[in-house]
Amino acid sequence: MGFSADAAAGKAAWLGNVLEMDDVHRTAILHPGPVVWPAVLGLGGDRIDEALDAGVRGYEAMIAIGAMLDGRHYAFWHNTATAGGFGAAATAAFRLGANEAQLVSALGLAGSVTGGFWQMRHEPVMAKQWHLAHAMRTGSEAARQAVAGVTGPRFILEGPQGLFAATCDAPKPLELRDAWRIGEVSFKPWGACRHAHPAIDAALELKARGALAGKVTVSTYRDALVFCDRPDPQSVIDAKFSLQHAVAIVMERGAPQLADFEPDAIAALAGARALVTVVEGDDFTHDYPAHFGAAVSTEMGSIVLSDARGDPERPLSEAGVIDKARALMAWGGIDAGAAEEAINIVLRGERVSDITALLEDWL
Repeated sequence: MGFSADAAAGKAAWLGNVLEMDDVHRTAILHPGPVVWPAVLGLGGDRIDEALDAGVRGYEAMIAIGAMLDGRHYAFWHNTATAGGFGAAATAAFRLGANEAQLVSALGLAGSVTGGFWQMRHEPVMAKQWHLAHAMRTGSEAARQAVAGVTGPRFILEGPQGLFAATCDAPKPLELRDAWRIGEVSFKPWGACRHAHPAIDAALELKARGALAGKVTVSTYRDALVFCDRPDPQSVIDAKFSLQHAVAIVMERGAPQLADFEPDAIAALAGARALVTVVEGDDFTHDYPAHFGAAVSTEMGSIVLSDARGDPERPLSEAGVIDKARALMAWGGIDAGAAEEAINIVLRGERVSDITALLEDWL
């Protein structure tokens, strides 16, 4: 059975975000991995170097366009959905051997139907994950159609009725850098919204000092409060987007595990959550989104962090990334032997088909 962009690849994209452990780019405020890598694998082929090259190009397009979107856009629009189609289109266009004109059309076609609203944050739904699968499929199909001769709008970003005019007050200029922007991406060690991670890390450091007890104050940037000020989460998704719950986990249990965001833990940690107050810190808001920072304070001490664990300034080790992969596969019901086989296949990086065969079996 072939690896289909309409079936297994779409499911891989959807699953890439379901536990809130996907990668993240801070200034673009989006998650490239669950869109780009399924697009890479969904187009077949067997050369790992070509697959990786396509992925890097997809990251570049997705991040560069996402980083131009302003605060007005992010207030209503899900940046991963908005920029994701561009990333998938760039990835697929490279894999399909598109020329420059076809690449422009692929990006224009994908951009002409892009976007997704944040309304899903206010309801216990899975639209956020569907956005990723939709972006992957739409961008990949846009590239196929462009290579087949379908043309797309060249000025879909800056045109008078294009993306910026419709969704931004002050779009930022395009930044072309000396290094590939995939190197700016952060890995998430905890199964929660990235906006909660700085507070988790600061709380962990304070706990290590024996000073995380009693009433706790979390000071962080404004968007972290907009997305994650949820003192009384009612669902798993609520818990993953709750600063209060994240810090309560650390207070009572230590480093967050995936099970700590499930219903039993939500009920058990109500008392600890009640001890946590969250406030905006002007300095953190000023430095955001270049830096995701937070301070956690109690009567016994305070920890201030400018960046979260997994950011380029505080990178996860290779061992940390592998441990994360093991935890995710275990949560998905994959036995330890199969998980180690998968890790070894990826680390050897010999053939794309070895990776897609595993996904076919699992999905």
